[in-house]
Amino acid sequence: MAVLKYEEIAESLRTRIAAGEFAPGDTIPSGRDLAEQWDVSRATAIKAVDVLRNDGVVVAKQGTGFVVTETPVARPAGARRAGSARILGGMPFLRIGTPDWADPPTRVANALGLAPGVQALRRVRVLQLPDGSPNSCVEAWFPPEIGEAAPRLSDTAPIAEGTTRYVRRQTGRFPVEGVDVTTVRLATDVEAERLGIAEGSAVAVLLHTAHDQEGRPLVCEEGVTPASLFEQVDTYAM
Repeated sequence: MAVLKYEEIAESLRTRIAAGEFAPGDTIPSGRDLAEQWDVSRATAIKAVDVLRNDGVVVAKQGTGFVVTETPVARPAGARRAGSARILGGMPFLRIGTPDWADPPTRVANALGLAPGVQALRRVRVLQLPDGSPNSCVEAWFPPEIGEAAPRLSDTAPIAEGTTRYVRRQTGRFPVEGVDVTTVRLATDVEAERLGIAEGSAVAVLLHTAHDQEGRPLVCEEGVTPASLFEQVDTYAM
């Protein structure tokens, strides 16, 4: 799939940030500078910066321009429908460990259509509240054909163009339907440690599965939130 010019510029900036050329707090090149460097219109350069901003890689700083963020931003698992927080905003997060291949839980394997013993690529993050305390932990599981075709999913560095755009560019597949299943259970020891809560505390679990244009699963995310922090509000016509 062809890469658009603004995506190429965003990818170049992401690579330079990941390599340490621009550290947290550093200012990235301005739209004018990028337009001159890449011989593109200023609108195209600004669109490239918007990709990084929307992904939480850079933020606007008055009088300075765009600077690399101290903490990346992600959106909660699930609730990807238009008008939801998944579309409109995100939360700072910490990446936990290094992405790895592992045996997914049975519920995740079933959602991804994986046979027993087939491993999936796992990425773990903890979303944070404004004061830095944990809000929820999310395990994202990618089926083998996605993990192998999109090698940057195995890196800890942020993907400036966003995971969805990157997977689409690598595979031609993109999400068209999401299935969210919310349940309540007790936190595991690992989840309790990640969330800073007592072992066996009640948690809400949102299992989100994204399906592509042919109905094949692209990713399954399991988001775990302490009961005291979980709230779901739906507005609908009657």
